[in-house]
Amino acid sequence: MTLEIIRAGVRTTVQDLGRPGLAHLGVPRSGALDAGALRLANRLAGNPPDAAGLEITLGGLRARATRALTLAVTGAPCPVRVDRRPADPGLPLAVPAGAVVEIGRASAGLRVYLAVGGGIAVAPVLGSRATDTLSGIGPPVVADGDVLPVGPATALPPGVDLAVVPPPPAALCLPVWAGPRDDWFTAEARHTLRSAEFRVSTQTDRVGARLTGPALARAITDELPSEGLVLGAIQVPADGQPLVFLADHPTTGGYPVIAVIDPSGVDSLAQARPGTPVRFRTP
Repeated sequence: MTLEIIRAGVRTTVQDLGRPGLAHLGVPRSGALDAGALRLANRLAGNPPDAAGLEITLGGLRARATRALTLAVTGAPCPVRVDRRPADPGLPLAVPAGAVVEIGRASAGLRVYLAVGGGIAVAPVLGSRATDTLSGIGPPVVADGDVLPVGPATALPPGVDLAVVPPPPAALCLPVWAGPRDDWFTAEARHTLRSAEFRVSTQTDRVGARLTGPALARAITDELPSEGLVLGAIQVPADGQPLVFLADHPTTGGYPVIAVIDPSGVDSLAQARPGTPVRFRTP
């Protein structure tokens, strides 16, 4: 059983929940940027939470099922069609053999998730099927004409009427914890981080989201040896503009980390389009 990609859209990758526990070997975690959306899609499709699905940036995917299957679409709200007939995101969808599934352009947010009953069964690398766009580990970015294998379904989809998912918020207020190098910044900079408004810039991808706003001044200007980075780390380069690391972040970095976003806020930032206002608060 396969899923034939007719049109891959702007950028589509295979993602699961990533490769945790390998940072000491220089291997990033990677995985779905909006992990909650992928877990929900897998649940609706009758998969375990860590099954691999597709992460589709802004929508625009068209694919054909070679055999009858169940799929689910979650994440950024978007129109869905099965053989040109409207279908609902947030529901298990029965797709007959030969049917074409179309994921339209997202009306809000950035990333749409498509789970297929049985999961996308590309070969795992280091225990995961996730595409790491920074290191190149895992399967390549999905392209037009690709044929993706689908594993055997292991469970029936749940009996739900609709999994209601609110659209991505127009503004974010994310909880942050003090970072390992917050003392490298002035007291004013630490206050500014938690009181000022920043905005997501156009320089955002799976590696990280660059923010624009008031510059965060350093109290210590020495060179910092490279040290470990984690998901949600807010690193501040020389220009004082914060950079929040997402799933494909490097495992080490040489700029100081002023704070770290609580894991509960990372999924929201992964769906934030350029221009989205972002504030930080102490949990």
